[in-house]
Amino acid sequence: MSTSGSPAATFPETRGAAKGYDKRAVDEFLTRAREAFEADAEPMTSGDVRRAAFPLVRRGYAIPAVDAALGRIEDAFAAREREAAVGAEGAHAWVGQTRETAQVVLDRLSRPRGRRFDRVSVLRYGYRIDEVDLVADKLAKYLETGDSVTVEQVRAVAFRMQRGGYREAQVDAVLDAVIEVMLAVA
Repeated sequence: MSTSGSPAATFPETRGAAKGYDKRAVDEFLTRAREAFEADAEPMTSGDVRRAAFPLVRRGYAIPAVDAALGRIEDAFAAREREAAVGAEGAHAWVGQTRETAQVVLDRLSRPRGRRFDRVSVLRYGYRIDEVDLVADKLAKYLETGDSVTVEQVRAVAFRMQRGGYREAQVDAVLDAVIEVMLAVA
């Protein structure tokens, strides 16, 4: 639903029992993002776009289409943030900050398998340790050697759950930091 008079986004809708993103929530977020990008509203960052979440409903917007649009919007915000930081601090400072973030992430990902992140209690569910460690190995290799990994691949990472698994918030924060580094050097 658009509040600025422009038409609502048009995404394919789910059919039957399949669930998709709540249309109103998506449309409202996209309106806020557009207004923020045009500097007519409260500021929004690429991180805000990356962390956007919407309720799942029947006959909602198809998830892959919305996620692809959010990826493009995040890229646009990240490019603007990069330009602003380079303009304010200079390219040398921007590169230095990006390298520092990359090194902190690499240090975390280089820890021994099974001990890269805090774990939840055995009575709670967290991310599957083996799956997170596999992704961590690939991301560490990317940061060390530049092996091919795309932002879209990192955005699409999903883990199954296990009792006593890795703490979700920590893993998600590191994935966010990897995306920030990738967008900073794009």
